[in-house]
Amino acid sequence: MRGWADRIAEELGEGRGEFGYANLAISGLVLREILDQQLGPALSLKPDLVTLSAGGNDLVFHRGDPDRMAAALDDAVAALSATGATVVLFTGPDWGETAVFGHIRGKVAVFNENIRVIAARHDVVIADLWALRQLSDPRMWDPDRLHFSPLGHHTIAAMVLDTLSVPHRLRPLEPKPMPPGNWREARAGDLAWMAHYMLPWVVSRIRPRADALPRQAKRPLPGPPPGVPDSGHKPLVRPGSVG
Repeated sequence: MRGWADRIAEELGEGRGEFGYANLAISGLVLREILDQQLGPALSLKPDLVTLSAGGNDLVFHRGDPDRMAAALDDAVAALSATGATVVLFTGPDWGETAVFGHIRGKVAVFNENIRVIAARHDVVIADLWALRQLSDPRMWDPDRLHFSPLGHHTIAAMVLDTLSVPHRLRPLEPKPMPPGNWREARAGDLAWMAHYMLPWVVSRIRPRADALPRQAKRPLPGPPPGVPDSGHKPLVRPGSVG
């Protein structure tokens, strides 16, 4: 699936022959793993633009401390900012209206405030998912309720481009109407989600498979964005997605 980073890169790369896009993101990593495994490679690419979205897995699955997380994030943002790249930090979304993640809303809010302080300290850009009210619509989310749907990725990509004041072709999409439901059906959906998604996640983190293959970055080396032809030029602009 084309994520928000792919969609942003497609818009940034349109009409620019000398453009490269790397995406170092690996699903499921916690903040410390992201910084340990991806910060060095991101810096080595000497990017012009870096997007950094991390911390959700810490808060959802590991009872992460938002203040300790922010201290680690601050050092990474300082290193990225020192390169002269434009750095975009993402706040976490507001899960307050959801039955399954509402209990961590306070921690997400504290982490977001820390992110805003870090952004101000290092003069970097904030992509504010918390303020993106469209994300309160269930249709913006994958059935696993943790990742975004194609509609969600489209909406986030447009928001980031607007935040960067970049003209783009991403117009608001009208989601398909949701079927009518009631409280009983909603609770049944929550139970089904617990059985099919939440419990397997918890088990996989408590007892990781010994034969599981190492997860790889989506696009570890810069190249033309999806849907943008390769001009054969050496990439000059290298937006990376970390986390």
